[in-house]
Amino acid sequence: MSAPPRVLAIAGSDSSGGAGIQADLKTIAMLGGYGMTAITAITAQNTRGVQAVVTLSAELVEAQIESCLSDIGADAIKIGMLGSPAIAHVVARLLKSFSGSIVFDPVMVATSGGVLADDDTIAAFAPLMDIATLVTPNLPELTALTGMPVGTHESVAAAAHMLVEQHSCTVLAKGGHAEGDRVLDMLVLADGDFANFDDPRIETRHTHGTGCTLSSAVATLLAHGQPLTNAVRLARRFVRAAIEHAPGFGDGSGPLGHQAVRTPT
Repeated sequence: MSAPPRVLAIAGSDSSGGAGIQADLKTIAMLGGYGMTAITAITAQNTRGVQAVVTLSAELVEAQIESCLSDIGADAIKIGMLGSPAIAHVVARLLKSFSGSIVFDPVMVATSGGVLADDDTIAAFAPLMDIATLVTPNLPELTALTGMPVGTHESVAAAAHMLVEQHSCTVLAKGGHAEGDRVLDMLVLADGDFANFDDPRIETRHTHGTGCTLSSAVATLLAHGQPLTNAVRLARRFVRAAIEHAPGFGDGSGPLGHQAVRTPT
């Protein structure tokens, strides 16, 4: 029996279990990976919002990452909520020579509306995008990273291409925040090629942790050896199935049903 691929998730903790490290570990496990964590912040949150946040020290985050990589190692790394510019710089420095895949979800605001990254932290995202295999911004995050409004398909493409050119990474621009009865995600590869993913919108309030789940799914599938475009395709399928199997918990933006979904790799 072969060993599972090793995936390190660097992100914040969500006490309600719907997003962050908790969603990452559920996703990695359901996709057949071995999950490890470096926790950047502890949040008190639920489906209604974020009630409190304590960001950990950059030194402790560094120690967690080094503990995992120096012993067990990793085949892929997912980066989510960072919490401070100091943590962002430490993560970029530690992973500069990492040889596996890096998926960076530039988390700024929780699905429930809580702000998870200030302006200084967002400014520190640049070196992480420089080393990332894939960056997965939603449309508000894409605007924050580029300064470009993204109200049309053409403007999304232009903003995504800007990030690709500036950072030599692949960008998945997630279209869930756009209006309409369909969700269009655009993948712009580092070599300039692109792919569009177009699906009917699932009408539901249970979308807490979709970005975390998608990015950790892509990281796990890349660790399994999937080509990037196919990893994104399978990860999107996993997320949609998890939304469809949402347990219905909470009064606000509820969690996904990770426990009900397995995607063959």
